[in-house]
Amino acid sequence: MIKKGIKTYFPSQAVSDAEKMSLEYGAKVGSAIEHEWFSNNNNSNRYNTYKQSFHSLRLYSRGEQSIKKYKDELSINGDLSYLNLDWKPVPIISKFVDIVVNGMADRSYDIKAYSQDPAAIKERTDYVENIVSDMQAKGFNDQVAQQFGIDMYKTDQSTLPETSEELELHMQLDYKQSIEIAEEEAINSVFDKNKYEYISKRVNNDLVVLGIGAVKNSFNKSEGIKVEYVDPADLVYSHTDSPYFDDIYYIGEVKEVYANELKKQFPEITDEQLESYRGKSSSYKNNSVVNKKDDDNNSISILYFEYKTYMSEVYKVKKTSSGGSRAIKKDGDFNPPKNEDFEKIERVIEVVYEGAKIIGTGSDEILKWELKKNMMRPKADTTKAVMSYSVCAPKIYEGRIESLVGRITGFADMIQITHLKLQQVLSKMVPDGVYLDADALAEIDLGNGTNYNPAEALNMFFQTGSVIGRSMTQDGDMNRGNRPIQELNTSSKGGKIQSLIQTYNYYLQMMRDVTGLNEARDGSMPDKDALVGIQKIAAANSNTATRHLLQSSLYITLSTAECIAMRVSDVIEYSPTKESFIKSLGKFNVGTLEEMASLHLHDFGIFLELTPDEEEKQILENNIQVALQQNSINLEDAIDIREVRNLKLANQLLKIRRKKKQALDQQIAQQNIQAQAQANAQASQAATQAEMQKQQALDQGKAQMQQVKAQLEMQKLEREAQLKKELMQLEFEMNMQLKQAEADVYKQRESQKEDRKDERTKIQASQQSELIAQRKDNAPPKSFESAGMDNLGGFGLEQFDPR
Repeated sequence: MIKKGIKTYFPSQAVSDAEKMSLEYGAKVGSAIEHEWFSNNNNSNRYNTYKQSFHSLRLYSRGEQSIKKYKDELSINGDLSYLNLDWKPVPIISKFVDIVVNGMADRSYDIKAYSQDPAAIKERTDYVENIVSDMQAKGFNDQVAQQFGIDMYKTDQSTLPETSEELELHMQLDYKQSIEIAEEEAINSVFDKNKYEYISKRVNNDLVVLGIGAVKNSFNKSEGIKVEYVDPADLVYSHTDSPYFDDIYYIGEVKEVYANELKKQFPEITDEQLESYRGKSSSYKNNSVVNKKDDDNNSISILYFEYKTYMSEVYKVKKTSSGGSRAIKKDGDFNPPKNEDFEKIERVIEVVYEGAKIIGTGSDEILKWELKKNMMRPKADTTKAVMSYSVCAPKIYEGRIESLVGRITGFADMIQITHLKLQQVLSKMVPDGVYLDADALAEIDLGNGTNYNPAEALNMFFQTGSVIGRSMTQDGDMNRGNRPIQELNTSSKGGKIQSLIQTYNYYLQMMRDVTGLNEARDGSMPDKDALVGIQKIAAANSNTATRHLLQSSLYITLSTAECIAMRVSDVIEYSPTKESFIKSLGKFNVGTLEEMASLHLHDFGIFLELTPDEEEKQILENNIQVALQQNSINLEDAIDIREVRNLKLANQLLKIRRKKKQALDQQIAQQNIQAQAQANAQASQAATQAEMQKQQALDQGKAQMQQVKAQLEMQKLEREAQLKKELMQLEFEMNMQLKQAEADVYKQRESQKEDRKDERTKIQASQQSELIAQRKDNAPPKSFESAGMDNLGGFGLEQFDPR
């Protein structure tokens, strides 16, 4: 058990500021710290006790603890000559340490800066008011833009929230002032430059193994802001019961510094003093329990410490002739008489002194004592001063620190002893043998002229498992050795081995019970019958058992980030290395670099946004999957929700996206209904119009047909008329020709008639003459018919007969 320490007395803080600044006062503070931590009490001191305890825990965590206790446990009066064992410790604790440390490293985080100064708050408030104004005037703005083409929005219309919930989520997720981005980039740049990722792993290992972790931040002109790992075994600090060491008034660390480095730091040290310091420090280190550089007598143990006290700031406020006031800084002894022209104003502020002292010299001599440069003060309260160390011990009580490894070292010892006992039992085990009765073999004749000798009997037994024996002797008596070979069972130590294995598993389970690291956490013995969800719950319970370690690691990171934010502000405001510091952040854009120059004008709140663990991610993923299956969100919404590291904000975003999707679906459904109704109306109107157009087309077609028919009829009539006219003309012409022909025929006929008449008259006259002559001559009768010669070539007068 670690002792609380030795009661010491520090110099009074109720002294003047000038006295506090003196080397004598610093020497008293350094001597008080040395007396409290390094004064021997029963050949031990507080510093060595802590160092030895931490050293032992680190050896256990590596599986390299001392085997002396195990040898003392198994030896008889210190004699180990009869034991031939492998004394190497079983590194069982290393597994538990790696599980926890690697699990802590898996939890990533983002550093967030929140500007909380009046200027930034006003900018944020104005932005919110502009958004609210745009939300309220959205309809009017849209109408103006539609009618006049004027954009009345004060913010981006595409990202304008619709409800107060969306506005709140928008401010937490999307809104980020450029000065906040610059601050975050500056902190991340300092972390990257100092390789804080590797420092954090060492701190996490210390938290698990030792129960305490520490980091120091500092600033110098050559290297800028530095973040350094601090070994808790080298720490000294005032008594505290706070896990966060926020009530300590001094803190420091012991460093082994080589003589040449010490000379560089303090050039005023003479060579004689340096040699004296080296000799006294070597004597002190020889008495130390654990020494890292015990083989090098050129190193000197230096205690670097910080001491917090208070200081009075006194100002003389004088009234000027113009009616104003002028403040003039004075020392603490300023005590003017009452006067109407000026007055005294005083305030008390915290200050930090830093000192350096060589350990083991036995004198009050101090190497350094001065008011700390680049003192960190939060802008919210400039009377407070912050020391350079960020320390956390989650299980500290009355100065005693408890660690995860410290809980299980006793069980690890029992596992090691059980392992050695198991080796003992295994070394004494012999294989099963056989008992051979040589007298029984003498009675056996194989029948081929040879006797049954022992070698032959053993060969037959081991090869075939058969044994030849006689129940009767050659004399006819009962043979008591009728089984010449019998098996010997020497495996009675199997029960002891099983008992030792059960003991081993018992202590291993005790380690799991004490630490909370169950089988589900390390996956060493998963239950084949357990569901996956049950295994995850068991692993989550194990994470809960070690959550205080993760929170301690995050506290150290957050505290360091806050200190870096204060140092960045001071560097930009006061340091002559301002330009080089800003240029060192050249990987950022020009706009960010411009914001860097005004960082000192702002006050920031720093917080860590931790990524969800596997259990929290699974819960969120289940919600997302349910929403996707119900078609409550789109795939793009699911992608956006998964990118939100804050689980609470992710669930809020999920709810808002679901509401927007439901509203959008309802709007789409309403639009579909309206579109369907409009489509139906349009379809009905189109059908009516089509019917009307059809009827109109039919009527038009009929009219056109009638017109065509009329035209055709008219054309027909005209044609008929023309044809009739032509026919009438033809008929007239023909009639005229006929009439002409008839006239000609009539004329011809009349002419012929006249000719015939004339001919008949001639004939009659001729015949009359002939008759007269016949009468005269009294001649015979004479015929007057034609002899066929009266036909004119087949042309007769029958053609002229009427038809």
